[in-house]
Order: sequence, then C-alpha cells, then structure tokens
Amino acid sequence: MLKIFLIEDDETIALGIKTFLLRNSYKVIHAENFKKGKELFKTDIDIILLDLNLPDGSGFDFCRYVKGIKDIPIIFITIRDDECDIIKGLDIGGDDYITKPFKLSVLHSRILAVLRRTVKQQILDDILWCGNIKMIKSETKVYKNNIEIELTIGEYNLFRQLLENKNRTLTRGVLLQKLWDIDGEFVNDNTLSVAIKRLRQKLTNNTIIKTVRGIGYRLDD
Repeated sequence: MLKIFLIEDDETIALGIKTFLLRNSYKVIHAENFKKGKELFKTDIDIILLDLNLPDGSGFDFCRYVKGIKDIPIIFITIRDDECDIIKGLDIGGDDYITKPFKLSVLHSRILAVLRRTVKQQILDDILWCGNIKMIKSETKVYKNNIEIELTIGEYNLFRQLLENKNRTLTRGVLLQKLWDIDGEFVNDNTLSVAIKRLRQKLTNNTIIKTVRGIGYRLDD
C-alpha cells in the first residue's frame, strides 16, 4: 500500500483529500503544520502533498528539509498561483505544483503521473549497463546477454565500482579504499590484481576492463 504524507492546515481540505485517498486504497499520514510534519516524517513515505502556507513555516522550507534527507516526490498544493512561486517550488525540488481549488480526480492523476516518473527512475538507477552486460543492484547479480554470471562478493563489488564510474579511470588506491573491509577483510594490492584477472575471465571479455599503466583501471563502454 502506497503511503502518502499530507501536510495541510485547512481541516476541510485535509479531510476531503484524506477521505478520497483512503477510498482509493492509499495509506495517509496527515500533519497540520511544519512542526508536526517534521515529527511525523519518515523516509519510507512514497509521496508528499505539501501546502505552502503553513501556520508555523513555509512549505518551501519543508521541501528543502525533506530533499536534504531523501529525494521523496513532493507535490505542492496551494492557493498561491504566482509564476514566481511555481518556478521556485519546482526549482527547489518539487515534482509538481497544483493550485487550489482543484478536483480530487485531477490531484489523483497528478499523483499517479509523479509516481510513474519516480518509480521509472528508481528502476533505471537500479540497473547498470556496459554493452551487453548489466548489473541489477537490488538483486546483487550480473548478467551477460541475460545469462547470469556467477561472481564472488569481492568480484561483484569491484565490478560495481567500475560500472558506477564507467569510462573514468580509477586508481588502484581508490579501488583498494572502496573495497576495504566490505567483507570484513583487508583487500591488498595483490588481491585486487587477482580479482581483476578473474573478473575479466568471467566476463569472457579481456578488453572491457582497461589497464591504465601505472595508474589503475577503467571500464570502457
């Protein structure tokens, strides 16, 4: 069940939105002001409906507060329809901006549109590609031509570092620092060389991981 956080001080508007969302099978958390919003805020919230004119603060400031913790989608719902307010709301990280009054069916469509965009981006962020090789981070798995490649946890973590920095040279020192204590063990320089060799063999591609002599390694697309 998707969790929606509503921050709205107008009791009548809040009740209407809550009733509508509950009927559409959403879980709704409601805060009537800035202070209560900070108290009830959790990082597992799926989307925030945020009024700009709060009795004890600004919705803009609450948006900055949330985005500083986690990039949770935010839709501003407000009576303020000035162009400068709309631009400011979107510039500081808001995902949509709806002016009051609005139809609840329109609000619902905007919620779904924002969720589609953000979920799609989460899916894209979860998958790393290099040619015909992909890594699905949530599964901790690597595939080549959709066939899984069996990697050790050390090889996987090494390949992930290279993938996340594709087409950039990583020094041996940086790689050793990144791989330090991932498995509760020290990764030394020789271990790194062996891991690179085995990774190339398992990927059945000796050219995808370039050795930059005297510096480190680079994963080329």
